[in-house]
Amino acid sequence: MQVAEPRFVNISLTPVECSVVCSKKSAQELFVPIIASLEQRSRNEVTIGSEDFVVVQVDGQGLDAGQRVLELTSPLALAGISIFFITTYFSDYILVPLKSRGEVVRALQERGILFEEHPNAYATPSHHRNISSGSSSFDVPPGTPPPASVDELQKRTFATLKRQNITPKVDPQIRLIQCAGRSPQDLPSDPGAMEHGLYLGLVKCLVEKPQFLSVTLTDTEPPSLLLQKESVVHFDQEEVLLGSKEDILIPVILDLRELPLESTGIVCGVAGKLVGGSMGPLSHGLPPVEMSYLSTARAGTVMVGEAELDRTIAALEM
Repeated sequence: MQVAEPRFVNISLTPVECSVVCSKKSAQELFVPIIASLEQRSRNEVTIGSEDFVVVQVDGQGLDAGQRVLELTSPLALAGISIFFITTYFSDYILVPLKSRGEVVRALQERGILFEEHPNAYATPSHHRNISSGSSSFDVPPGTPPPASVDELQKRTFATLKRQNITPKVDPQIRLIQCAGRSPQDLPSDPGAMEHGLYLGLVKCLVEKPQFLSVTLTDTEPPSLLLQKESVVHFDQEEVLLGSKEDILIPVILDLRELPLESTGIVCGVAGKLVGGSMGPLSHGLPPVEMSYLSTARAGTVMVGEAELDRTIAALEM
C-alpha cells in the first residue's frame, strides 16, 4: 500500500536510542542520503527497517489506560503478532506488520472492537531504527506452542526478561508530562502562529539535547508530545499546549536490544503484570496501576505517576 504523504510520524529520544517511525517514502528521501554520507562506523549504528507496518488508531476513551493497553494487545499477542504500541494525548496507536493486517482485524473484532473503514484509518510507515531493527517483544523457542492465556504469556515474557537480565530502569531525574498542540481552530485569527510556536518550542527542546522526548504527528489529530517537565518553558503554554503541566509521569524503561527480532508479547506481558500483578500484596487494596506505554525500536517504556512508581517497580520485578 502506498501513501502519497506521511500520515503517521513518531520521533522518540530515550536513554536507549533514537527511534523514528515514518512512511517508507520519507525514510528513503530523508534518511537514506544522510546515512550514506556518514563515516562507516557511524553508518553501522543506524538501520532502516525493511518491514512495512500499518497503524491502527484507537480512540482513547472508555477503559482506563492500563486496562485499555491489555485489552488491545492481548488478542494480538495470543495470536503471535508482534506489535508496537504508542499512547498519545488523544489516542492509542498500534503498529502491526502489514502482512498481518487481516489477522489483526479479525483478532480485534472477535473481542468486540469495531473498525471504521476510511482513508485515514491506516498508514504505512517504516522504522528508522538505531542499532538494529526489531519489535518490542520476547522470544519463543522453535516448536513452542503459542500461550493459551494472558497469564501464561505473562509468565513467558518475564521468564525471558529474567533470562536476558533485562530489568526495569528508572532515572528519577527524568520527569515527563503528556501534552498536545492546540488545534489551529483554537486560534482562528492566526492559525499559523500556533504551528510556528509549537515547532519553535520543539527546536529549542532539541538544542538542549533532552534525555527523553517523543512527538507523534498524524493527519487526524493535533500533535501529541511527551516532554521533560523542564522543557515546557520553551512553549507559550496558554497559546500552544493542551494538558496539565502538573501531572508528572515517570518513565520505566526496558532495554530490549538483546532480544531477537521475530518475537511477540512484551506490551501485553507488561500491561498484564501491572493490571494484575500490581493488585497483589503490595497494592493494599489500591486499584491497578494507571499506565501508558511507548514502544520504540529497541525498548519499551512504561509511564506511570510518581505515586505509582514503587508499585510499578515491585510488580515488574516480581
